[in-house]
Amino acid sequence: MIRVAKYHTDFGNIEVLRAKDSGSFIYRQGGCYQSECDPNGVSVVPYIHAIFGLLAQAQASDVLMIGCGGGSLGTMLDRVGVRVTIVDINPKAFQIAQKYFGLPHGVRCCISDGRDFLRAGRHRYDAIVLDAYSGRRIPDHLCAETFFGLAQTRLSSSGILIGNVHARHDLDIMPDRVAAKLSNIWENVRLLDTRGIPDRNALVMAGKVRDLAQPILLIPPAVGADEIANDLSQLVFRPWR
Repeated sequence: MIRVAKYHTDFGNIEVLRAKDSGSFIYRQGGCYQSECDPNGVSVVPYIHAIFGLLAQAQASDVLMIGCGGGSLGTMLDRVGVRVTIVDINPKAFQIAQKYFGLPHGVRCCISDGRDFLRAGRHRYDAIVLDAYSGRRIPDHLCAETFFGLAQTRLSSSGILIGNVHARHDLDIMPDRVAAKLSNIWENVRLLDTRGIPDRNALVMAGKVRDLAQPILLIPPAVGADEIANDLSQLVFRPWR
């Protein structure tokens, strides 16, 4: 692993790493890998491809992303003609995403807290993707029921919300907690997960999600495509506790 750059910011140190074998770029903050993409800007992280596949099924053409990291989901969506707005509280994240991770300059980037951004605007999106972390945790105010209620008012009538929720192991009930909060706002809530895998990404979704199917790999990266496709095939919709 080669360290390409290191940035000191008000929100912690950010390192840009490059894998010697694959050439992929890695965005690491607080000791956690936040993004990884191939040299073309396509993510090599399975849950990003899962979100991309779900958004494609939902035919979302106007997407708000809360949380940038390397911005690879935004890069992929932009390439297929989706209008993308990314919100992040750290201005340095956008600079890094554009310089090293291929985030197009045409993607709208807004420096703001996600909740403040939703409060300030009235625009309605086809989808909101919540992927904002402080270390290994979603900030409390971004997974509060009041925040989800606000998010619902910023979605179109057929809109969906997708949240990336880290699960340490099968006894970690954080994904289930988030699903339960969403169910107090939306009638249709689903949880896409892979049981038995430690330190995994579960996807909790709400809105017009009843007919969504298990996502498949739609944009194969230059490296690791077979492994990603296999990881996606193991995802299942499950009830929450």
